[in-house]
Amino acid sequence: MKFYEHRMEKIKAVFNWSGGKDSAHALWRARQSELYDIVALLTTINRDSQRSTMHGIPLPLLQAQADSIGIPLHIVNLTPQGNLENYAEAMTCAALHFKEQGVTHFIFGDIYLHDVRAYRERQLAPLGIEVVEPLWGVVSSEIVMQQYLASGLKTVIVTTQADGLGMDAIGREVDADFIASLPKEMDPNGENGEYHTFCYDGPIFSSPVLFRLGTPFSQSYDIRLEDGTIQTYTYCFAHLSAEP
Repeated sequence: MKFYEHRMEKIKAVFNWSGGKDSAHALWRARQSELYDIVALLTTINRDSQRSTMHGIPLPLLQAQADSIGIPLHIVNLTPQGNLENYAEAMTCAALHFKEQGVTHFIFGDIYLHDVRAYRERQLAPLGIEVVEPLWGVVSSEIVMQQYLASGLKTVIVTTQADGLGMDAIGREVDADFIASLPKEMDPNGENGEYHTFCYDGPIFSSPVLFRLGTPFSQSYDIRLEDGTIQTYTYCFAHLSAEP
């Protein structure tokens, strides 16, 4: 009798890619697990500006990241004044598109925001898509940051809250010195939206992604929340662009 070694078939998944630190960290860990066949990097962009929502990363740089990572980029266009209804509809269409291709899992880079994870699960579970969170469940936010710093990933800050870190933090590298400079009450990972980043190098990339920061600017948005109320948020952005 002959015995054959059977390898476990990998889980077909889509990675929800923001282009930032936690997204890159989660992708690195998902790849290390060797559990997933990641068929696409799904990212949401503003239909008019052609930049990613929140992080403000231009489409050419998102494409450059995907090319260096070696996973196809899948774009979901959102209206300029997007709300949760718009996002939910767009994500439902994307999920159904990938479900037809045999995808059963969507991977995200959340760390500990239970309401965000619950929202994702409410939207995707009825479609038969399971939510995976590689950074979830670590003992503390500080340990997640230590693991990120040890990973070799490199990111630069491209978005901040105007009434928080403000314009001064734009362009800073997320390193041990930056983390030490943060107020003690602030989450070091920026999990509450204190800052967003652009990841340009590290173990998930075949080569560094070249970019320019340009002159930072601020912009305000009226955002409709899940309960229907509208709240105005002001952010500072790097004028991020691909290096020619």
